[in-house]
Amino acid sequence: MFDIKWIRDNAHAFDASLKRRGLDPLSAGLIALDEQRRANLTTLQDAQSRRNAVSKDIGKAKASRDEALSQKLMAEVGALKDIIAKGEEQERADNAAIEAALAVIPNLPRDDVPDGKDEKDNRQVRKVGTPGTFAFKPKQHFELGEALGLMDFEAAQKISGARFVVLKGALARLERSIAQLMLDMHTAPANGQLGGYTEHQVPLLVRDHAAYGTGNLPKFAEDLFQTQNGFWLIPTAEVSLTNLVREQILDEDKLPMRLTAWTPCFRSEAGAAGRDTRGMIRQHQFSKVELVSITTPEDSTVEHERMTANAEAVLKRLSLPFRTMLLCTGDMGFASQKTYDIEVWLPGQDAYREISSCSVCGDFQARRMSARYRPRGGKDVKYVHTLNGSGLAVGRTLIAVMENYQQADGSIVIPDALKPFMGGVEIIGSR
Repeated sequence: MFDIKWIRDNAHAFDASLKRRGLDPLSAGLIALDEQRRANLTTLQDAQSRRNAVSKDIGKAKASRDEALSQKLMAEVGALKDIIAKGEEQERADNAAIEAALAVIPNLPRDDVPDGKDEKDNRQVRKVGTPGTFAFKPKQHFELGEALGLMDFEAAQKISGARFVVLKGALARLERSIAQLMLDMHTAPANGQLGGYTEHQVPLLVRDHAAYGTGNLPKFAEDLFQTQNGFWLIPTAEVSLTNLVREQILDEDKLPMRLTAWTPCFRSEAGAAGRDTRGMIRQHQFSKVELVSITTPEDSTVEHERMTANAEAVLKRLSLPFRTMLLCTGDMGFASQKTYDIEVWLPGQDAYREISSCSVCGDFQARRMSARYRPRGGKDVKYVHTLNGSGLAVGRTLIAVMENYQQADGSIVIPDALKPFMGGVEIIGSR
């Protein structure tokens, strides 16, 4: 969400940033709406001032027993009331029109974000680890899981339809173990660039204003699931965690706030027809460990690097090869100013696939939520900056472990980092 006053004062810069996003200039139309609102507001305020003055004159006319003047003034007050009522109605309509227009405009990219149209224009920041070599043709995760009898898409289809899965036995435990490792790493006492997040259990159902606050509504309603009584199922715990600071004024001493949660996530995948139809890559229900930070504007850039490092640390602990990509302007999410995507190597696909997306949003979400802070020693309040990232997508991490640790007979070796959570199981083999 943007400040219309800032757009008025920085129209050229606003349009230039939108152009980097591949959008046409919008400042002229927004300023025209604001001019209409301001003109009506001036008329309304003039009518209110005149009504107040005439009301006093009526008292004076009655005190002097000037009935004719009193009646004339009362008639004028009646006309002014009609003007004021219409002006107030117009004010509400103007404010709603401006808010609706601003609500669907994406965040502006930071200067260091590369220009581009799509993922082909993303920039590699670093690559960690070397994809392993196999003496056999590596299988994809769903081939492994189905052969083991521990990954059942057919049963899920009967219960819920496409893009669901039932995990059983050791694979179900392996997914839980992966999430446990992530939470233990992220909630460990802060040590330089790692840890220090506070674990939360959060609602999976939210109201309109919460989804609006993080930028999921109104533009992306079709990507969400909604209940019949008006709740939205969260697409990620970012929605619940970030909204914990909505309509608050925080003391700067409480910042940065670092929050994490492991939750189911729900997405309709409305725009994913025909993509990743086999397996667990793109599902309606999946689990994720989410990272959220609330910071001052001065600290958000450093916090973004720190958050990304925490997500990368999980892959390093699991010895999974990955690369970190800086997304171009055409591939960033709606609320993001700058995003790093972390892509893990999947030998079954012979490709890197996204496993985490870490974004800094500036004050974009904070304005939608009215989330502010009071600087040390200051009287005025400012909007906080918000950040969010996957630390990591648990299902996709399961996929990466299965494919990178598979053996020729279809069994899966448990990575050392996960053995403490697996109750003595070191290899998942066929039953």
